[in-house]
Amino acid sequence: RDADIVLVRSVTRVNRELLEGSRVRFVGTTTIGTDHVDLDWLEAAGIRFSAAPGCNANSVAEYVLSVFRSQLSVGIVGVGNVGGELAHKLERLGFDVRLCDPPRADREEDDQEFVSLEEAMKCDVVSLHTPLTREGDHPTLHMIGHPELEALGANQLLINAGRGEVIDSSALLARLDQGNAPTVALDVWEQEPRIHPELVDRVWLATPHIAGYSLEGKVQGTEMIYQSLGKKAGQFLPEPALSKISFTSSADEEDAIRIALRACY
Repeated sequence: RDADIVLVRSVTRVNRELLEGSRVRFVGTTTIGTDHVDLDWLEAAGIRFSAAPGCNANSVAEYVLSVFRSQLSVGIVGVGNVGGELAHKLERLGFDVRLCDPPRADREEDDQEFVSLEEAMKCDVVSLHTPLTREGDHPTLHMIGHPELEALGANQLLINAGRGEVIDSSALLARLDQGNAPTVALDVWEQEPRIHPELVDRVWLATPHIAGYSLEGKVQGTEMIYQSLGKKAGQFLPEPALSKISFTSSADEEDAIRIALRACY
């Protein structure tokens, strides 16, 4: 309570109970999500706030890419920093990508690139990257419930690396007990860390909210909060031993890839 600045990640609830009566004047979360922060109370209390949107977008996109390899149709639900980065990577790899983001579709009325949730759910792979919202025209709490899950079949893959509460866990567990159930990969869960143990056993891939927990994401999140305090950006990552590698036009493509990978990893 004697601190001027509070820095948190996603597990700390920041609200009146935590900060009332303290001298804190700035709260920073080194995460993309803000559903653990009472933003209305902070504003009313005159406490500045900053998050780190996009800090781990590349890490989460790479997590999703690691789950599947084939050339499939992919429906991305939520096209912000993470969903946009994933779409960019998939399109460059030749995937058929369909984007679903109702709030953006409302704001960008002349842009025809967005499809409905129903259309996105028809893809071979459905990847969820929405924030958790409970109000407004397009709330995402339990956005994927019984009707949406019933529409998915055995040849489809559902991935959630966004917010656990976007999927109704009870509905998902019931769907996985039925025939022709989809394959499911979950990195986020309802009521973390008090997750449903039966659901962990039933999904194809279960990971403990680690998609964005890369060194790159943590460093970028820290740097973004540091800069929001008015500080000059510094060198947060160690200086790399190798900063650039070049090949001439005579290099064999497979040899070049092998050399580059060995040099980097």
